[in-house]
Parts: sequence; C-alpha cells; structure tokens
Amino acid sequence: METKQVISLSLLLFIIGAYIGYAISYNEIQNLMSEIDSLKKKISFLELRESNIQIINQQVNVSLSDIYEKVKCSVVMIKGFNIVKDIFTNYYSEVIGSGFIVNLTGEPLIVTNFHVVNNMVNGSVTFFDGEAYPFDIIGKDQYSDLAILKVYAPKEKLIPLPVISSSTLRVGDFVIAVGNPYGLQSTLTSGIVSQLGRAITTEITGSYLLADLIQITTPINPGNSGGPLLDAYGRVVGITTAIIPGAQNVGFAIPSDTLIREIDDLVKKGKYDHPYIGISGIDIDYNIAKAIGINFTYGVLVQSVAKGSPAEKAGIKGGTKIITIAGKQIYADGDIIISIDNHIIKNMEELLSYIERNKKPGQEVNIGIFRTGKIVNISLVLGVRP
Repeated sequence: METKQVISLSLLLFIIGAYIGYAISYNEIQNLMSEIDSLKKKISFLELRESNIQIINQQVNVSLSDIYEKVKCSVVMIKGFNIVKDIFTNYYSEVIGSGFIVNLTGEPLIVTNFHVVNNMVNGSVTFFDGEAYPFDIIGKDQYSDLAILKVYAPKEKLIPLPVISSSTLRVGDFVIAVGNPYGLQSTLTSGIVSQLGRAITTEITGSYLLADLIQITTPINPGNSGGPLLDAYGRVVGITTAIIPGAQNVGFAIPSDTLIREIDDLVKKGKYDHPYIGISGIDIDYNIAKAIGINFTYGVLVQSVAKGSPAEKAGIKGGTKIITIAGKQIYADGDIIISIDNHIIKNMEELLSYIERNKKPGQEVNIGIFRTGKIVNISLVLGVRP
C-alpha cells in the first residue's frame, strides 16, 4: 500500500510538473510570438516611413529641378563697385547681388534691392550664360528696399518670371530662393515661410522700420539680396532682402504685393510715396502694462509725436512722464494705439504692415486710442513719409 501511494504521488507530481512546464513554455512562446509581431509592425512602419520619405524626396527633387530649369535664365547677377572714402584715400569695394526679370508694366525690367545698387558705379547685369550688360536705375525706394533696372540686353534674354500676390502665402508654405550668394552664380535653396508681416531695422531705412516682410527659413547670404522668392510652382511671391547677423535659418523677403503696388510709380516717377502717421512708439508687454496700470498687454504706447505730422494734427499725444523698467526709460503716459479701422493692433509691426498694405497718402484712417482709462476714436489723414 505504501508503494502504491508513492507511485501515485510521483505520478501526480510528474503530471503537475509537466503541466507547469507546458504552461511556462506556452507563456514564453506566446510572449515570444507577441514580441515577434511587435517587431514586425515596427519594421513595417519603418519601411513605410522610409518609402514615403523617398517618394517625397523624389517629388521635391523633381519639382525643384523642374523649377530651376524654368527660372534660371530669368535670374541675374548684379555686379559693380562702391567708392569707399578712407582718411587717406578712396578705394573701390566690389558689390554683388541678385535680380530677376518681370513684366508688370508692358516692358521687361529687372527687380532687385535698393541696397544692392545704391551708390553703385560701373554696374552690370550678368545672365546665366555669362554674358553681361550695363543698366540704368529707373526707380528706387529705400523704405521698401526695392529698385527697378533697365538693362541694355537683347530682347530674347529678357524672359520674365510670373508674379502672383503674396497674400496667397501661409505660414509653413514651401518656398525657394534663387540667387548668387558670395558670387556663386545661380544657387538654389529652399525652406518654408516662418511668419508674415515682420518689421525689422536696417541701415538703409534709417529711423524707419522695413515693414511687412516675409520671414523665411530659406538659407540666404550676402549676394542673394534682390533675388526671387518662389512658391512651389516657380512663381514670384517675394524678393529676398535681409538676414540677421549671427542668426540661423532666419531670413526676410519683401512680399510681391509690395512690388505689385509700387512698380508703376517706380517706373513712372522714379520713387514711391509711403503713408505716414508721424509717431514713435513701443510695444505693450506684461511688464509695461503692469507698470502703467492697464489690464491688457497689446497695443503701441506712443512715445513721441513728430511736429506738424498727421498724428499731431489729429490730436494723438506722446508721453511726458518718464519711468524706468528693467533699466530702460520710457514715457509712460502717452496714448496707446489699440486698433486701426477696427483691426486690433498688437504691436508696431502690425500697425506699419496694415498701413503699408492697405493705405496711401491722403487716405483717412480711424485709430482707436486708449487714453486715461477710456477708448477714444480719432480720424487721421495719412501724410507722405518725409
């Protein structure tokens, strides 16, 4: 009886062990199969992503190649010299920029930047095939950094690029620049639109801002100035103009709408008259709002009003009370511009961009002012920028 019990117990333990072993093996197998399935999915995902990337790259490459072939003969290099006056002598400094051909007035002309050709001597335009010709400046505007040139080249070389309204652009749109960085002729770069309606300070505009610019990630360098900014179809949407020294992937372009708006005056009158209010101001931020006791953090705090300006005639007031914020002195009690023609104004960029895009000298605008705790609406007739 004792032997039978031992055999039975041994058999039971064997069955239990076998079951446990099977269960463990089964679980291990199931876990292994699950891991294999997971790896298969990851591999499939990576293969699909790589395939999509290759397809996108192929499409972009084909597109860029096609665009380049269509536009390369319409983009030119502009070369000349500036006379630099030294204490002891004068010397020549070479200037290199870019330009492109348009026909918006019934005559093929070259568009470039004002700062490229301003004070240039012995200037010439070099086409893609290397042939160069002299030019005359027939119109220029330092406040938009635009210049229009008439080049004395055979008509068959003057192949214009299509120009469309820059109002079609959105942040994130793909854009292309073609130009001559550092004299490297006919170089193509690409990027995206980072932002619209920017305003920056430059040497050529003096105390005024260069307003209503397109901010781009497209790499541009000295020599790119004046070249075309193109959309994904090879149409001009802007003119490359400026970079911020030391910044990476931050460049700016003049919108094509500025060119479209100005070119008739530049060709017929040689200049363009910009609308003018006649104030200096700073953007309201949290610290300024807290210091001057207001409960909103947008608008333009007027610092001063130019004598005899449209702003003075309309009754806009600058500040007289000085306060210090983070070591910086400002006038705290001037009017705060919060709207123009019922459009909310967040900062000076938006104020200048709105006026440049939509108004001309002599037109009337309605300006919303926050003054001593109340909102006041003031009508103002725009003047001509002096």
